[in-house]
Amino acid sequence: MSISVKLSLIASVIVATLMGLSIIALASGTEAQEVEPEKGPHRGRMLRQDDFAIELAIFEAGVPPEFRVWATQDGKILPPESVEVSVTLSRLGDGEDQIKFRPQEDFLRGDMEIVEPHSFMVSVNASYVNKSYKWQYDNFEGRTRIHADVANAMGIFTGTASSQVLTERLSLFGRLLADTNALVHLSARFDGVVKGIHVSLGQQVKAGTALISIESNESLKSYVLRAEIAGEIAALPINIGEATDGRTLVSILDRSRPLALLKAFPEDRRRIALNNSVLLVNEALETAGKGAVQWVSPLLNGDQSADIRVSIDADNLEVPVGSFVRGDVEVARYEVPLAVKRKALQSFRDFTVVYAKVGDQYEVRMLELGREAGEWVEVLGGLEPGTEYVTDNSYIIKADIEKSGASHDH
Repeated sequence: MSISVKLSLIASVIVATLMGLSIIALASGTEAQEVEPEKGPHRGRMLRQDDFAIELAIFEAGVPPEFRVWATQDGKILPPESVEVSVTLSRLGDGEDQIKFRPQEDFLRGDMEIVEPHSFMVSVNASYVNKSYKWQYDNFEGRTRIHADVANAMGIFTGTASSQVLTERLSLFGRLLADTNALVHLSARFDGVVKGIHVSLGQQVKAGTALISIESNESLKSYVLRAEIAGEIAALPINIGEATDGRTLVSILDRSRPLALLKAFPEDRRRIALNNSVLLVNEALETAGKGAVQWVSPLLNGDQSADIRVSIDADNLEVPVGSFVRGDVEVARYEVPLAVKRKALQSFRDFTVVYAKVGDQYEVRMLELGREAGEWVEVLGGLEPGTEYVTDNSYIIKADIEKSGASHDH
């Protein structure tokens, strides 16, 4: 085993150990590792003091989640109008929710929806017959603590949720070509025998440069074949002494005018407009070049595709003419008030979430998502602008939470 592999294994053990300690440190301050709290007949948490007790439950059958309270004294159900209750929920980094209650049937009903995540410190105040009662407990879910040095070692990085410009692109496929006027194939005006070759492959020439001397078969006089455009000698399939025989003697390519010919099917073609930007990608390279839509064919090919001609900035072209390429064509660009990186998304219960970071603690934020484009996903709800959230290696946070057993305790 190489030294580098050994060091890597040692580092992994150290990180795992530190991470385990960080989880234990959080668990020691929460009820996640304590005895399961007493549950009442409505599956809520029982809070007792002397002979007075209330059951506090989150009810969500057919309604948005809300708190409901049932009160008893000496085990006997109390009329809800005889009891006053208020609850304060202290959330991680998101302030407090103040909940008041009103009588309904045989219980007290909270006056606000309990939004996800149901993770908070709960403070309860109750009064009955001029006597006050107080309780406080932690109801954490989807939360963990990882110390900064451990997070850095594991590559856990964050960003700030904010507005973003989303760019939608269509991926089309095709080839790089030379512009119609950028590639010329020259042959002898009068057939004869090659007497001299004045250029070499790869040489840059100007329009009018002497290329080949030819002795005419008819007049037995020599004349010179000259370049018709400026460019590079791309092909020179002839030798001195050979007969021209009507074949191509030299090809010249003007590399300053390349283009890409892409194929688009009807459902995509109607989204493409002239001057849309195009990012060209080649299998061998992450980026082959950039360009813009120059022409959209009004006709369909035999395979029902339409030709899309893309002009290319030759200064950033990194692959030769003839290469197969993918063209990512921009078809829409818009700004959204709030977006997160697609790679940050994870699943938690039935939700898609990101992990908000407050200090050295991380907690789920259940998201309502909108449009997707590139690396970004629009957020319609569940996250406040300016929230610091995990962008890289968020799966580590998910695994940490699952390992610590942070449950959905109502």
